[in-house]
Amino acid sequence: MLEELGEFADAILAVAEDAMSSPWIYALIFGFAMLDAFFPVVPGETLVITAGVFAASGEPSLLWVIVAAAVGAFVGDHVSYAIGRTAGVRLRNRFLGGKRATTAIAWATDALERRGGLILVVARYIPGGRTAVTLTCGTVHYPLRKFSLFDLFAGLSWGAYSGLIGYFGGKAFEEDPLRGLLLGLGIALGITVLVELIRHVINRRRRTNGRLSHLGVEDGSEVETADGEAAGLVEVPDLPDDGGPQRG
Repeated sequence: MLEELGEFADAILAVAEDAMSSPWIYALIFGFAMLDAFFPVVPGETLVITAGVFAASGEPSLLWVIVAAAVGAFVGDHVSYAIGRTAGVRLRNRFLGGKRATTAIAWATDALERRGGLILVVARYIPGGRTAVTLTCGTVHYPLRKFSLFDLFAGLSWGAYSGLIGYFGGKAFEEDPLRGLLLGLGIALGITVLVELIRHVINRRRRTNGRLSHLGVEDGSEVETADGEAAGLVEVPDLPDDGGPQRG
């Protein structure tokens, strides 16, 4: 059984090596990165990481892997922006009407109001976040010039991040590309989970602060009881001087 699995893995690696040595790999990376921007089921990031792993052995070129991924992401994000701008809320809700998608759109709208174009960069690293944000930007008619500027940085940083993760994984296991790929994918998954945890903690804290604000309570303030006294604080009255011994 283990021998058969080993042969299967070797066959996959042979196919991958042939694909990675082809000049068409850059067009494939571009296409996958572009589609991944508005059709998240396409494994664009996985392909870029895989190409980065093989780039550690010389082929393909790491620089062109990063460029192809960045340009593909940039173009795909603009396609998503155009869909949001032209199709409007009705079509967006039709194709992204599930509970998860609705939550993502609500988060994107709120984040865009709070953070502006910077959220485009952050959303690049959140599963489903990139599509939700770019669609929302188009729907609310976010200025195209600002969108393009922030998205250029987002695409370049994402392309470099994905390519370099694979590259360092490949360098760590130059004699075993499969392990290098698993390491690269593991790092990417770990970073994604970490980002999601941080986002969850921030959102939870924000909701808590929102409930306190609704109750008229601010951080560090005192909650008054029905008698007008501060909760948790007991004021000790001055005792009359009864002539008892004084503490020195």
